[in-house]
Amino acid sequence: MAKVGIIMGSNSDMPVMQEAITILHDFNIETEIDIVSAHRTPEKLYDYAKNAHLRGIQVIIAGAGGAAHLPGMVASMSPLPVIGVPVKSSNSIDGWDSILSILQMPGGVPVATVALNGAKNAGILAAQILGSSDKEVQQTIIDYKECLKEKVNKSAESINSKK
Repeated sequence: MAKVGIIMGSNSDMPVMQEAITILHDFNIETEIDIVSAHRTPEKLYDYAKNAHLRGIQVIIAGAGGAAHLPGMVASMSPLPVIGVPVKSSNSIDGWDSILSILQMPGGVPVATVALNGAKNAGILAAQILGSSDKEVQQTIIDYKECLKEKVNKSAESINSKK
């Protein structure tokens, strides 16, 4: 059963959202992926938001560009944590419209927001949320962060050895 739902407003968002899919698959976390447009398929949005938890989804990552209403609308109807990924799209104002649409949610409707095109971090955050109640996922995150530390240390050693 899928644990993380990954949705996006259109297929053009897939190159950005693929980073969340990839990192979650690297962590052996199941995903459910779909295109759900807040403006073009509102009925599908409603159904997705209201029923994702009934399908075993535990966290939703929602990416959208332009006006980017998808993450906030999902958060308004779902009991699940929602992570918004602002996407710099062709109809975007340098991505600022997407960032502000996702970031500036009213009280009572939280959306965790990552950086512009930051789907990889959205995937990592989703894994951390799952890891708070799943020790195996938590260990995967601990190991991942240890690898990050090792990469930095190796880079530092490489620079220092050239002196």
